[in-house]
Amino acid sequence: MRTFSIGRYTVNRVGYGAMQLTGSGVFGPPADRGKALAILRRAVEAGVNHIDTADFYGPRVVNELIREALYPYPTDLVVVSKVGARRTADGGIHAWDEPADLRRGIEDNLRALGVSHLPAVNLRVMGDRVADARFEAQVGTMVQACEDGLIGGVGLSNVSLDQLRAALRITEVACVQNSFSPLDRGSAGVLRECARRGIAFVPFVPLGFPRPRREAILSDPVVVGVARALDLTPAQVVLAFLAAVSPNVLLIPGTSSMRHLEENLAVSRVELDAPTIARLEGAFAGRDR
Repeated sequence: MRTFSIGRYTVNRVGYGAMQLTGSGVFGPPADRGKALAILRRAVEAGVNHIDTADFYGPRVVNELIREALYPYPTDLVVVSKVGARRTADGGIHAWDEPADLRRGIEDNLRALGVSHLPAVNLRVMGDRVADARFEAQVGTMVQACEDGLIGGVGLSNVSLDQLRAALRITEVACVQNSFSPLDRGSAGVLRECARRGIAFVPFVPLGFPRPRREAILSDPVVVGVARALDLTPAQVVLAFLAAVSPNVLLIPGTSSMRHLEENLAVSRVELDAPTIARLEGAFAGRDR
């Protein structure tokens, strides 16, 4: 699978999404802190150099785990965080995306991770995905953080094609993180635009969400058949299939299981041939929402 770039940073195409290291509902501490730390250390030991996080995961829990497990960080480790949301005391999540909030969110991430600079931070869009003056002001805040040396690149998350194009009129975009799976191709246009412009596209919930959609993907007869033929798990087949969609796709499968981590990392060695990719495309054609 080789590598791709997030802004000026080159990363392996299979990274790690750290969201699942929290307690239930992405809230509170993990049930086994030692296990969470071991998973982070094993991921980096095995070659992961792209970790996705956010200070509102927990909140603060995941960033604190990353710092405890990995600081001082390897020189090639690219930690990408996000801002634009905040957790309430009861575990709720809401938008926190006024310009001053975004700036504070960036500073909170830096403080929790123990660094003065992050390679990239994503602006997470929580409301309407409209390329309006408010969105442009939000992007402007991210650009200012770049100019102030706090972040290396502006990322976007959960954005429309219009928003991506609006942001590109203001600044370079280091990466885009949108929902994308075999049964959710709503961001196909965003992915194509990213590919055309050489921007990393990072699919979240790549195995499907909510649970019924995930189960439909992993139990699909074609997926199961390919998995058996290649001695892979269905999840590995789906991740390899998504990586084959375009060379700018970066995977960040998350897990709190060491076994699943090893399975996810092994996807970097899987190369599906053209007939297999065509079979999988045919299995999901016309079924995405």
